[in-house]
Amino acid sequence: MANLPVLVLNSGSSSIKFSMYEASGEERIKLLEGEVEGIGAGASDDAKFWIKSWLDGEDGKKFVDETPSPPSLDAAFALISKALTQPPFSRPMAVGHRMVCGGPTVTENQQITPALIEEMERYTAFAPLHTPNEIYIMRQMMELFPDVPNFVCLDSWFHRDLPEATRHLPIPAEYSAMGLRRFGAHGLSYESIVAHLQREDGSSLPSRLIAAHLGNGASICAIRDGKSVDTSMGLTPTGGIISGSRTGDIDPGVLLFLLRELGKSKPDTAEAADQLEMIVNKQSGLLGLSGLTNDMRTLRKAIAEGNSAARLAVDEFTYVLRKYIGSYIAVLGGLDMLVFTGGIGENDPATRAEACAGLESLGILLDAEFNQARGEAKISAGGSAVTVRVIPAEEDRTIVNHVRRLLNEKAR
Repeated sequence: MANLPVLVLNSGSSSIKFSMYEASGEERIKLLEGEVEGIGAGASDDAKFWIKSWLDGEDGKKFVDETPSPPSLDAAFALISKALTQPPFSRPMAVGHRMVCGGPTVTENQQITPALIEEMERYTAFAPLHTPNEIYIMRQMMELFPDVPNFVCLDSWFHRDLPEATRHLPIPAEYSAMGLRRFGAHGLSYESIVAHLQREDGSSLPSRLIAAHLGNGASICAIRDGKSVDTSMGLTPTGGIISGSRTGDIDPGVLLFLLRELGKSKPDTAEAADQLEMIVNKQSGLLGLSGLTNDMRTLRKAIAEGNSAARLAVDEFTYVLRKYIGSYIAVLGGLDMLVFTGGIGENDPATRAEACAGLESLGILLDAEFNQARGEAKISAGGSAVTVRVIPAEEDRTIVNHVRRLLNEKAR
């Protein structure tokens, strides 16, 4: 396995990302990368299909850039499968799949089997926007390349050793016995941040680290000596920080009120629960508060044009983020480094500035000029007691590392 071509699949609620790496020893070389965006969005700016290449000296050059508007996951995967089975893609020797959470019985990254898929399917409710799509992609890839081993890599794996007081939910033991606990999410992103810092500084990394993964899904993690000790998302990705269309943390009484209201017109309990799930996962967050969009770029433009609802949505987002940063400093007993990552974290200086505003007394001070950076950068001021950085997430690279490790273990 000197030169191991590894294909990575990362499916979201309305997109499928894919990439091809060459894993040679400790080296990870990205060869190709693509995405189908806006699945089911119809003819809109969100519907895109693109592929970039790093082959033959091409530095991320796009050789596919289309707007096909795929109406379904089936149609989106048809685009990808066609691309994967013709040049410049070569046949993979292994496939790695990102999965948010495999449930209480699937906590380790491992090779995928039909029995494992059935087991993970039992816990679809733990990540309802992601799990069905992720399992669909797994099945399709196993049919497309039937002789190629597929591996599941869990976001929840990074949070597997959360302290007891963090992991357990304050519910009766009989319900905890059903597997309900805090699993966390964005673990592959946080794991990549830790690995990046270790590669950069040898074997050392900040003892007290907070990382904020800010995108359409947003979360924050308190990391001590490279291990997750608390994270904002809980049983499902709905909790924690406000996200693009998810509520984040919310008074359970609000959910009970909504359920009772929905029950007046939907006496079937399952139907009412499905409608409530739609509200908290797809109609709330930045979208619900603004009444406009879940996209931070569009919200920033609306704010510049004087849209007060957009201003409220962003203010609430950054307020909750700032509150979490402060609470995690208390959890860690101080802070050495704060890292922003994810689409918003890496590309929106205003969000970073607003999230850190007022945290000067806790040692966090941004440099306004440095903070204009997009992509990897140190953005803290010279006199800041806490180092503040922007580090792009490398979830795909992390998946490749796990696949390579699992293959090596299998070969022993």
